[in-house]
Amino acid sequence: MKIGAVTIGQAPRVDVTADILRIFDDSLELVQAGGLDGLTREEIAEFAPGKDDYVLVSRLQDGSSVTFAERYILPRLQDAITKMEEEGCSLIMMFCTGSFPETLSTKKIPMIYPCELLNRLVPLMTKKSSIICMTPSPLQTEQCENKWRNYVKEVKAIAASPYGEWEALEQAAEEVKNMDADLIVLDCIGYTQKMKEMFAEKTGKKVVLPRTLLARVVSELTDI
Repeated sequence: MKIGAVTIGQAPRVDVTADILRIFDDSLELVQAGGLDGLTREEIAEFAPGKDDYVLVSRLQDGSSVTFAERYILPRLQDAITKMEEEGCSLIMMFCTGSFPETLSTKKIPMIYPCELLNRLVPLMTKKSSIICMTPSPLQTEQCENKWRNYVKEVKAIAASPYGEWEALEQAAEEVKNMDADLIVLDCIGYTQKMKEMFAEKTGKKVVLPRTLLARVVSELTDI
């Protein structure tokens, strides 16, 4: 079976597939594309977010990260989605936990967004309806909290990039350890299994990792 994976950054997302391919059947063929494919860092700099923009953070092929406004890449994402469907993909995964407008669409196949899975499942996973949300950039904390208040009673967003220094992630784990919440959501596809394990060990809290959640749901449609 052939399925697609669209990243908002640059493909291939070898950092993501390192954690999720083991979940799928060996016969799966994964096709990848990105909203920033083929662009230089200088060209991407022109996509800098303004005051009212929806802010995204993603990974480039060299492993570094960039921050940009969603509106600039929507046509490029749609082109990638359309091409994947035309090439015979049975479904498409979005390698991003952000929210996207309904203008992104497929004609006949499912398009599966991690944010839609998280929105429905996270409220079922927190007894206190109180979560800590890890997000890559300080520019995203307010939009993150505003989003999650639609689904849980209490949320505190903390910025700690999965593309930055490991020490900063450990400091973030120490910061949230004693917060009165019973669930940590690593709200970016860039957070890894190793990071999940570190947050769980240091905080003693349950931790949700979007990349593996996405893969396990999609595997229900592919292990046939």
